[in-house]
Amino acid sequence: MQIKFWGVRGSIATPGASTVRYGGNTTCIEVRSGTDIIILDAGTGLRKLGQSLLNEFKKNPLNLTLLLSHTHWDHIQGLPFFAPIYESRCRLRILGCEGARTNLVAAITGQMESTYFPVPFSQLPSNIKIEELKDFNFAIGKVLVCAQRANHPGLCVGYRLASPDGVIAFFPDTEPRTGGADRNMIDFVRDADVLILDSQYDSAECKKHVGWGHGCLDDSVALALQAGVKHLYLFHHDPDHDDKKIDALVKHARKIVARQKSKMKVDAAREGLTIQLGKKTGR
Repeated sequence: MQIKFWGVRGSIATPGASTVRYGGNTTCIEVRSGTDIIILDAGTGLRKLGQSLLNEFKKNPLNLTLLLSHTHWDHIQGLPFFAPIYESRCRLRILGCEGARTNLVAAITGQMESTYFPVPFSQLPSNIKIEELKDFNFAIGKVLVCAQRANHPGLCVGYRLASPDGVIAFFPDTEPRTGGADRNMIDFVRDADVLILDSQYDSAECKKHVGWGHGCLDDSVALALQAGVKHLYLFHHDPDHDDKKIDALVKHARKIVARQKSKMKVDAAREGLTIQLGKKTGR
């Protein structure tokens, strides 16, 4: 099972000199298990992933599954720029909850109406199937997928992906309770090899953003520790956080882990990082 980060930022893309190291694209992660390719969210990072897939597969068929956490713009706005959907050999299955005010089909296709985009969804040559989640437990090839509601405005979920190689838990947008005291969440991510978790704010920022649906670093780390997670990746980096600020958040998180005498590893997600479960990470 291999994971690659293509977008790690929250809210809005933030290109620039101060975000080069961790990246400025919004949420998009590629997961591979055998021949199955699973994409987690369709933020602006999806554009580069699409280019990479076409370069790799050349003229061969491309079968993809996209799991959406929710339909806020920073999680879907990469889809119109995803090159594979302009190829007839691409089959894309999109799964997610219904939109906040409309159904999932309308939420996905609406951003490609002529007011916003020159190519209407109905004219795409690819085979795209959009399905609202009715069952929160299902399989994609040999990967067992479970979904669970997140603490975030509107309809938003996180995912747990389990394969013979390991377990990945993905909650890009959620606000853990104070001290991570959320039994359902702890049980859902328990013993995950990799937890990708919203950790947007430091403790001072959290006081100004209670109820916004994004994580306080201390609470996110506390939750991961209680769940016995092996490797926590801080995620959904704030648009106003530069590389130095994210470095400081990682340092603080590692101090918390050290005080608890835990072996849990902590890193900040960064674009281009590839994780091979059971092996060393690298580019």
